[in-house]
Amino acid sequence: MTHPRHTTVGIIGGGPAGLLLARLLHRSGIDCVVLESRDRAYVERRQRAGILEQGTVEVLRACGAGERMDREGLVHDGIELRWNRRAHRLDLPALTGGRRVMVYAQTEVVKDLIALQLADGAPLLFGAQALAVTGADTGRPGIRYRHRGREQTLTCDYVVGCDGFHGVARQALPESARRTYTRSYPYSWLGVLAEVPPSHDELVYAHSARGFALFSMRTPTVSRLYLQVPNGTDPADWPDDRIWDELEARGAVDTPWKPARGRLTAKAVLPMRSSVTEPMRYGRVLLAGDAAHIVPPTGAKGLNLAVADVTVLARALDQLHRTGSTELLDAYSDTCLRRVWRAEHFSYFMTTALHTAPDQSPFDTRLQLAQLDRIAGSPHAAAELAENYAGLPLP
Repeated sequence: MTHPRHTTVGIIGGGPAGLLLARLLHRSGIDCVVLESRDRAYVERRQRAGILEQGTVEVLRACGAGERMDREGLVHDGIELRWNRRAHRLDLPALTGGRRVMVYAQTEVVKDLIALQLADGAPLLFGAQALAVTGADTGRPGIRYRHRGREQTLTCDYVVGCDGFHGVARQALPESARRTYTRSYPYSWLGVLAEVPPSHDELVYAHSARGFALFSMRTPTVSRLYLQVPNGTDPADWPDDRIWDELEARGAVDTPWKPARGRLTAKAVLPMRSSVTEPMRYGRVLLAGDAAHIVPPTGAKGLNLAVADVTVLARALDQLHRTGSTELLDAYSDTCLRRVWRAEHFSYFMTTALHTAPDQSPFDTRLQLAQLDRIAGSPHAAAELAENYAGLPLP
């Protein structure tokens, strides 16, 4: 196999951020190379997010990656909040001027983008482990990586890190030039996949004294379900019947309702944390997606923020390619961070309003219930939640 020695944009990470950026650059005539440390099978089965904002859906359609999504994805016009055995539906289009969301798993987005990339896109190397980024503050940074047992160096005009919080791209920003803001939450999620139709036709976010529960889905026949659990929980301590009993108790309302039960095919515990690294650019190294920021999954923002990042970045690189102007590229970090902090705040709000902290007082619980009551009774409060959930327009 011939390894490329130089490219305009070197992309570290073959998740949705890296793959979408490569697709957008390819359509603008900008050459790039994607280096992904894992093999294709692993990348295509990673379980992650499943809610796509309207802006994300539009970007995928525009770059030619929307055909299967539009055929198999589930358009949702609302979500349901539950607390104190009552339920309240938020009508997203009515509250946002027509915006809605799509249920389509990140694994499927990745499969679609990989297929496009391998068919007619730029080079995509699986099993290519990035070891270091060099020369970030020079005119020709490099990515040192190992592929098939051999060390290689790819020189680039720009390096984009889509390789997560622990990736080498983030470490290429000197400690003196970056600052990371973090918050850890005192609980986790136990996430399960169930071979059973969803218990509700839209997502249900349930607050209860027993803890939070989320009723979601992947397809019309596969449910994705979550329970708030203590940090350090072992999934083996949660047999199937216990999970179903707890879901039923936490989602209970004063109408006949029970979750449909079925075989659980996967269980995993997900930690809850927030993180933002500033700036998202140093020299010719740029960060996108989880390399720059992490949000708790309650607000369904992680994948959508990554899409927003690379959409902004692709436009900036297209402007540079067409006109030689670095105006949009120079503004990249500030442009993205405004959206990132808005999404961080929304995710924090959803998390703290719906979860029960281990040391929570009765006063804290009453504040949560008052907030949920306000969302149900105030069109302004409902609209603010809906607008953030369906996704702010891309800049």
